[in-house]
Amino acid sequence: MKALIVDDDEGIRWILDKVLREEGLEVLQAGSIAEAESALDDDGINLVFLDVYLPDGNGMDFLSSGVIQAPVVLLTAETTFGHAAEAYRIGAMEYLPKPFDLDEVRQLVQRVRPVKESAPARCDVKEDLIIGRSQAMQDMFRTLGRVASSDLTVLITGESGTGKEMVARTLHERSQRADRAFIAINTAAIPADLLESELFGHEKGAFTGADKTREGRFEQADGGTLFLDEIGDMPAALQAKLLRVLEEGRVQRVGGSQSKVVNVRLLAATHQHLPEKIAKGEFREDLYYRLNVIPVHIPPLRERRDDIPELAAHLLDAAVEELGMKAPILLDDAVGLLSRHDWPGNVRELKNVMRRLAVLTPGATITLSDVALALGNAGNSRHQQETLGEAVTRCTRNYLHQLGYAKALNLHQYLLEQVEPPLLTLAMERCRGNQLKVAEMLGLNRNTVRKLLRKYEIDPQYFR
Repeated sequence: MKALIVDDDEGIRWILDKVLREEGLEVLQAGSIAEAESALDDDGINLVFLDVYLPDGNGMDFLSSGVIQAPVVLLTAETTFGHAAEAYRIGAMEYLPKPFDLDEVRQLVQRVRPVKESAPARCDVKEDLIIGRSQAMQDMFRTLGRVASSDLTVLITGESGTGKEMVARTLHERSQRADRAFIAINTAAIPADLLESELFGHEKGAFTGADKTREGRFEQADGGTLFLDEIGDMPAALQAKLLRVLEEGRVQRVGGSQSKVVNVRLLAATHQHLPEKIAKGEFREDLYYRLNVIPVHIPPLRERRDDIPELAAHLLDAAVEELGMKAPILLDDAVGLLSRHDWPGNVRELKNVMRRLAVLTPGATITLSDVALALGNAGNSRHQQETLGEAVTRCTRNYLHQLGYAKALNLHQYLLEQVEPPLLTLAMERCRGNQLKVAEMLGLNRNTVRKLLRKYEIDPQYFR
């Protein structure tokens, strides 16, 4: 088996050469596209590691030219979803951000196969804030990159402000439907008695005030993409009608007698845990499985703090460009405070804070005190630096203070039951539902993990 490494960085070539030879491959090297073209004259190449930025051209353009016939792994320092999606679209077998994990290189060698997907036409995303070097974000990029060009239904989960609509919009703009309509609707923002008409349309005279026939969002999105945000808040009666539309591909307006065929790709999002709502009888299980064809979870900022400096800098640049201002410099201690903040409003909150800093920073640099003031927590910044033990002590002290002189019954068991569910949930998220890995992480046996999951009604399927 033979591999070709195309990168102008000798250090990258050296380490890849070393790892690939350890895996038993014969290795060729090239520092430019011209050298790569010469090396590709060898018909025995089974795998190509290709850098995006080369001295004599762009690796993506080289890949899309069709010259390379072997599976390609694109190497890049870029860390946006748009970059990942473009890599898969133009035929890359895999997308490997720098710095990369050598174990992942070894795994790629094991899964080499002569598969090359067709590449749809490119499109540009106006604002790509889906940024991150963290493993969770890179895994999400890979999933999105693989499904963007398909018509598969995607269920996007994540806390408020994580960018669920942005993911949906970017999926649309990277799809075969990019030149057709993208229709977004927040189902929680529309009164229940109007939502059916909003989705499916109505005929003239269907109800009081229906003075003319109106198309619904499904008809408006025909040929394109419909994004249903906060799907978890949809009334039960409408859930059944939505399920029928998804199964039949037809909509019937309120007050109408005829149905109409619609060709719509559906994307849905929620900040809620739908399996819990199913257990309470608040969400249809059959609709959940119809929506959850491709699950995509956007992690909150507090779970990917390493991404905050890059994202903050990107948002600051965007803010000063929009406002026509000169960009102030973010000092290291200011970045540190941004990274320690828990960001309950996630990317939306970070975006607002960076706009605030762009406008209100008096000098040429953004300092620790500037950030503390923008966050509104100058007097409480100590909590951004506290250890886990300090946080537990603080919260337990507050609870005991609330008890006052009341007799605490079984306090140890109560605190244990407060800690175990979030700990289990976070471990399941980190291990993507693999109970064996969760057991190893927590230092428990697998049967104990299973019992705890049943005890706290945590569904392992949700995390896979």
